[in-house]
Amino acid sequence: MKIGFVGLGVMGGPMARHLVAAGHDVAGYNRSTDKALAWARAHGGRFAPTVAEAAEGAALLILCVGKDDDVRQVVTEAVAVLPRGAVVVDHTTTSAKIAREMAALCDAHGLAFIDAPVSGGQAGAENGQLSVMAGGDAAALETARPAVMAYSKAIQHMGPSGSGQLTKMVNQIAIAGVVQGLAEAVHFAQVAGLDTDAAYDAISRGAAQSWQMDNRWKTAARGEFAFGFAVDWMRKDLGLVLDEARDNGARLSLTALVDQFYAEVQAMGGNRWDTSSLKARLKS
Repeated sequence: MKIGFVGLGVMGGPMARHLVAAGHDVAGYNRSTDKALAWARAHGGRFAPTVAEAAEGAALLILCVGKDDDVRQVVTEAVAVLPRGAVVVDHTTTSAKIAREMAALCDAHGLAFIDAPVSGGQAGAENGQLSVMAGGDAAALETARPAVMAYSKAIQHMGPSGSGQLTKMVNQIAIAGVVQGLAEAVHFAQVAGLDTDAAYDAISRGAAQSWQMDNRWKTAARGEFAFGFAVDWMRKDLGLVLDEARDNGARLSLTALVDQFYAEVQAMGGNRWDTSSLKARLKS
């Protein structure tokens, strides 16, 4: 399949690499030209100097950029050159509103738009083990599915446009609460004078077990916070969650509180620390 890929950062770069490895003809664009050139040289993809050149003639255009405005800019440029019937798959975590707006724009140009945020972090992208939650036309998703599976372990269709983004918000709400609980549990164990490794062994095979516990307990206990998804990005995502909740009336007291705790971590200089750095604001 001829594919344009926009956004070759820590997530998009590995995802596009998997597409090349799977035999697709991939043209990669990034705002940083040096990064796009380096990706093309390293992985055998084609370098695209503009969004339009990445999208021209592509059956599938995949985005993994930063925020709503970035998505709007890329899709607005791309619709003029994508062939009718092409599918745009957006892996950016955005608002549901922009997903619906871009779906309408694409539909007006004879294209399909799938909002398809992912879970699994940088490690999931590197290992081709991302979980994808998708909103939009089911038939268009099936067209894109074989390519997207090159870097995914599961793709779940959630409903109409915006549903993928709403599901990613559910994901981030759940993570925020679990990580805060983990931070307090590690903190309490240390204050109580327990061996934190032994405490992990004691509780991790019971009801308290979680991915966050298995992957972040010991590093958080050591004050190590250089493992993946950054606080700045989590605050962006929680901002989207809280904006949506204000519109739909959902009551998210814990999520709002954890968002403020992350603001405290940012004030400590932890903008690029991983999300388990909630532990850093608790003195042990």
